[in-house]
Amino acid sequence: MRFGKIMLSVVMSVMFVSLLFVTAGAAGKEPIKIGAILSVTGPASFLGEPEKNTLVMLQDQINKAGGIRGANLQVIIEDSKSDETQAVLAAKKLLEKDNVVAIVGPSTTGESMALVPIMNAAKTPLVSCAAGAPITNPVSEREWIFKTPQYDTSAVEAIYTYMKKHGITKVGIITIATGFGDAGKKALHEIAPKMGMTIVAEEKYGPKDSDMTTQLTKIKAAGAQAVINWSVGPGQVVVTKNWHDLKMGIPLYQSHGWGSKKNIELAGKAAEGVIAPLGRLVVWDKLSDKHPQKALLKKFESDYKALYKSEPGTFGGHAYDSLMMVVEAIKKVGPDKKKIRDYLETGITKMPGTGGVYTMSAKDHCGLDAGAFEMVVVKNGDWEILK
Repeated sequence: MRFGKIMLSVVMSVMFVSLLFVTAGAAGKEPIKIGAILSVTGPASFLGEPEKNTLVMLQDQINKAGGIRGANLQVIIEDSKSDETQAVLAAKKLLEKDNVVAIVGPSTTGESMALVPIMNAAKTPLVSCAAGAPITNPVSEREWIFKTPQYDTSAVEAIYTYMKKHGITKVGIITIATGFGDAGKKALHEIAPKMGMTIVAEEKYGPKDSDMTTQLTKIKAAGAQAVINWSVGPGQVVVTKNWHDLKMGIPLYQSHGWGSKKNIELAGKAAEGVIAPLGRLVVWDKLSDKHPQKALLKKFESDYKALYKSEPGTFGGHAYDSLMMVVEAIKKVGPDKKKIRDYLETGITKMPGTGGVYTMSAKDHCGLDAGAFEMVVVKNGDWEILK
């Protein structure tokens, strides 16, 4: 009996000493630094807040699991305040002072575009959380730039495909005067003739506009069979409420920027019937158990809700995918900027994320197509997949 106690004591002592050595080894390594530029405050904070929360959560989870290659992960988050100039200043700080190996973000298309020349010159990977196609295209001029949100062109294809199935060929478009809105308008025009769609009216509004009744009335008068609003943020809710109040009698389609439950909450009953192409994070519980994304989506949302008492929405998912791609690259090739870039381009193959199943290539620095979307409608204050 006594011998057993002695042996147990010896085993416990060895385990404790081993743990000390492991801890000391991890503590002795410099942390791996990844920068993040997000719209934590400012007009686009509805994007940046869930993105910031996601990165903080993931950093903690990764470090509790042992870090990356035996080193702790340090995510250095900078608030761009939703401003392109601030985003540029933040990037320079992260590159020159913090010596990060990669940057996640920014949250918006305009800010991401402002960083393209800086990141290319610094030869440092950027994985944007914004959707505009010009962020990564043309790839030949965006060697160091990647993004995780689905292409706006893919969202347009999904919308037009669904419309055609339901006999809609004449549409009116209304877009916000931002980089995201401009990219969406370009895609809507370019793809329309290829898919047999005719744009019969085109309207625009500013980021701070509080009433779009006039624009929507013109679209209805032009004979549109449906209206497409391309924006992200408060403008989506304003358009939704105006569409509802006008009783336009034609369906309202939103861009893939519609994927936040807050939009439904803010629009209230006016949101009923609004259709949009959305990533599967908002409808993960309605997917088949065999779907390659379901387990990841369930865990991410469950972890996020347990910590923050709210849903991450599509935007938190963009940050999840961006950081985890960089982490995966570092696990495989180490914290070398060029090797990380090369792995993002060639090593991200059939990788499930919140936005879809990613396959990057030298011709595609997003890795998703229209198949990454589900057409979703708001019904009874919740999301429902359309068939």
